[in-house]
Amino acid sequence: MPNALANLTGQRVLVTRPAHQAAQQIQQLRDCGATPIPLPLLAIHPIEAADPRYHLLKTQMMNIDEYQIIICVSPNAAKLAIEWIDEYWPQLPVGIEWLAIGGKTEAMLNDAGIPAKRPAEGFNSEAMLTMPTLTELNGAKVLILRGDGGRATLAEGLSQRGAIVTYANLYDRCCPTYEDTLIQSTIYQSSLTSILITSGEALDNFVTVVKGRQQQFSINSLLSLYLVVPSERIAEKARTIGFTTIMVAQGPDDESMIKALTLANDSEANA
Repeated sequence: MPNALANLTGQRVLVTRPAHQAAQQIQQLRDCGATPIPLPLLAIHPIEAADPRYHLLKTQMMNIDEYQIIICVSPNAAKLAIEWIDEYWPQLPVGIEWLAIGGKTEAMLNDAGIPAKRPAEGFNSEAMLTMPTLTELNGAKVLILRGDGGRATLAEGLSQRGAIVTYANLYDRCCPTYEDTLIQSTIYQSSLTSILITSGEALDNFVTVVKGRQQQFSINSLLSLYLVVPSERIAEKARTIGFTTIMVAQGPDDESMIKALTLANDSEANA
């Protein structure tokens, strides 16, 4: 655990990452002395063979050698893309520029033998568009590996630079459903002090989920909790919802999110 992370003893922190991605963040919070409260706000469902979209996806993954640039937008996309490639490409095709949004996505691809690069700074589409590789794209074929929906800014920017952009939708992102009794005990009766949210979609799902199945719970008591988000765009969205104490982390990775929580905690202690 980085030395920069301070003591968070007494903090009860809502962890909202998908269940299969939350373990490291939960452990880091425990190492800081905090009590993590898990409530996944995104469920990841890979496209299965029975899905009508499966045939197109299979065709795209069997023909990745047709693309000059392939961009992987998330660790979920990286994990599933690696599985597809292992299935159909015993030897990785040459001549493809592999790019990744975020250090974790880059590391997953590199660990699988896929030589990916990421932006020097930033974790979003705007950062990706600053990469020199994407400056002049006259007629270049670009495949974006993603979950269904999202990343319109990236595709629009690439198209404006002359790229021919195709999406490969590897999975769906869904809002989980929870029993009202679990929401009561996890959210309203657990003395939360802060919330970690890593995407605008997760923020929307948070508001939906914590209102209960019949939208019967008021979220007013939650709006003054520390809310840690990875970008000013999501912070602005949170302000429109009514959150009043928002910390913007340097990125959505675990270390940046917990460091922002540490800064919020230090600010409160010194107020």
